[in-house]
Amino acid sequence: MISQEMLKNLARAHGTPLFVVDHNVLRKNYAAIKNLVPRLQIYYAVKANPLPEIIKTFYDLGSSFDVASMEEFLLVHDCIKHLPAKEKQNYIWGNIIYANPIKAIETLIQLDQYKPLVTFDNEAEITKIQQYAPDAGLVLRINVPSTGAMVELSSKFGADPGKAVNLIEKAEAEGLKVEGLSFHVGSQTRNFNNFVQALHLTHDVFQEARMKGHTSLKIIDIGGGFPAPYTEMSGNFESFAPTLRSEIDRLFPPEIDIAAEPGRYLVATAATCIASVIGKAERNGKPCVYINDGIYHTFSGIFFDHCKYRIRSFKEGHRQICSVFGPTCDAIDTISLSEQLPPLDIGDLVYAENIGAYSHASSTHFNGFPPAKVVHINA
Repeated sequence: MISQEMLKNLARAHGTPLFVVDHNVLRKNYAAIKNLVPRLQIYYAVKANPLPEIIKTFYDLGSSFDVASMEEFLLVHDCIKHLPAKEKQNYIWGNIIYANPIKAIETLIQLDQYKPLVTFDNEAEITKIQQYAPDAGLVLRINVPSTGAMVELSSKFGADPGKAVNLIEKAEAEGLKVEGLSFHVGSQTRNFNNFVQALHLTHDVFQEARMKGHTSLKIIDIGGGFPAPYTEMSGNFESFAPTLRSEIDRLFPPEIDIAAEPGRYLVATAATCIASVIGKAERNGKPCVYINDGIYHTFSGIFFDHCKYRIRSFKEGHRQICSVFGPTCDAIDTISLSEQLPPLDIGDLVYAENIGAYSHASSTHFNGFPPAKVVHINA
């Protein structure tokens, strides 16, 4: 945990807004998953935070990677560009999965030379892959329950489990090789029964496929969804991990590789945002504070990710309910309407913890305000 004094010193040295990434926390979170469920091969979900320095830290730890765009693929590829061609190709096949089930033709054409694993969940995607990336390995994504997830994904992706084996047969009839099955229970899930149900559904598909002679399945990808500890109500992955571990071992033989795609769990707690008060007012009898970071920048998770970040002050004093706004002229740039803060003056610093996931990654230059400067510590 970064001390308040260090945060203030960093703000003085670099100015604000500032996005501080603690790589020791990244390492701690990675080790926690490996210790809790040793069988998991971690594929860091790059979309959660694609900063190259974060990717490099996870690469050095032995992480694999879940990418969902060509740009993300190339960020990971940059870590391995020094490898000899054969080692590079082996790494791409074994350690990168292009986990976006819907891919543009242009993307498939670019991907084909690398022969990666790619996900699919429908017949149209099979046709595209066969035409434009026939050397890719395939992973079939199955639709599973996502009840209680902060961001549900089942309405957008996933094949009906009852039709899954038919899709495998369709892909293999087109000369493609289906290497595995995957699912995603939704982001920041608080209902761990989703994982149990998803594992059982996947096991049923796996068994049916095996019975029908499809023996190429050797990967089960359980996706992401591990909750970050934003609040006490966030859910506790540590308490669920023993159940997850035992269910995986019970349902899938040891020779099956078990992959996971955590993003939020790995990076959320590793970053802190520091901002400065640039304005203050009283509106309808309520104090209002304006800071130089907001919804279009580091706090984008409030809008895109259904996330709430607590604004903290370095100042002491009697706390009162106030509104906190970002710097742009758009009324949607509202960080909180009920934050408890002491009276603040222009130039005072505030900060928000646990803001490493789906935040800086979505920053824009709206209204001409640039994203927060990034500082890495313990890198």
